[in-house]
Amino acid sequence: MTVKKSLSLLLLGVMFLFVLVGCNQSQEDVVGNLSKKLDNLEGYKTSATLTFKSGEKQQKYHADIWYQKPNKYKVVLKDQNKENMQMIIKNSNGVFVLTPALNKKYHFEGDWPNNRSQTYLFQSLAKDIIHDANAKFENKEHSYVFTTKTNYDTKTLDNQTITLKKGNLEPVNVKIMDQDMSVVINVAFKNFKFDTPFDKNDFNVDHNMTSMKLEVPTMGNTDHNFQLSEPTLKVANAKHLYSMDVSRKGQKKFVIKYIGKKAYTIVETKSEVSPASAAITLQAEPVNLGYTVGALTEHSLTWSHDGVDYYLVSNKLAQREMVGVAQSVDGQVTK
Repeated sequence: MTVKKSLSLLLLGVMFLFVLVGCNQSQEDVVGNLSKKLDNLEGYKTSATLTFKSGEKQQKYHADIWYQKPNKYKVVLKDQNKENMQMIIKNSNGVFVLTPALNKKYHFEGDWPNNRSQTYLFQSLAKDIIHDANAKFENKEHSYVFTTKTNYDTKTLDNQTITLKKGNLEPVNVKIMDQDMSVVINVAFKNFKFDTPFDKNDFNVDHNMTSMKLEVPTMGNTDHNFQLSEPTLKVANAKHLYSMDVSRKGQKKFVIKYIGKKAYTIVETKSEVSPASAAITLQAEPVNLGYTVGALTEHSLTWSHDGVDYYLVSNKLAQREMVGVAQSVDGQVTK
């Protein structure tokens, strides 16, 4: 046997061994490797398509996600037309949401993103897998699939499947299911890169605000576009009472009221462009609605989209239910 042939056989044997090892990985092995990956994580960059489903309605949004050890994040969100851009930044100064079209910066006091499951962040997905002792596991040809519980405040969306690529364990897909195991949120990752380099200004709030303003013009007068937008999500035990135009003295305003065991109210007003981009501090946490970022408290949720400010208040809805209602109001005129 020639040396060349011997080396070829050796190479084939090594390759077969790696394939065999991957096929024989147990759930405990994968979880252990994932835990080590998380401990040694330096950073990553990725893009994702987020799809939200509500009945027959389906909405898609785009996100770019960056992370740098130990605690820096940047998430850029755009609608399906890659417009209405917003950015979440976490750095040593706190958590900020930038809305260049309104010349506004919001500073949030809270523990984002560690306070609940975040479907588009690798660390959150890894922790959901590691901490769920009852997670289900599938070893497929090119991927590992985990079915775990989510860390939300409602049981209506407490199941998820997380697909990781064999080898480097990068996330491929996440599906959030309702109680009937129907997919409500789907996240598809692409171009996931671990340990990518960053520039010193990548997580600087003022630098990013300036860059976004060059890409997104400041909003002009939107009175001609401002019409009532209704939520399409049908909440059980919530009955529509009225949708009313309460505009006064040239200030347009709409109020939508639901009554019942799951009562809530939505107020819609025209967004105002801030004359200066000083940060506004909010006693709330940022929450991704797909098409925009909202400010969530125990009993309220506020957000802006396409020239309209929305304020949802309820003593009856759980936080996840408020998010669901808000996600169904996508800024499109429905009435």
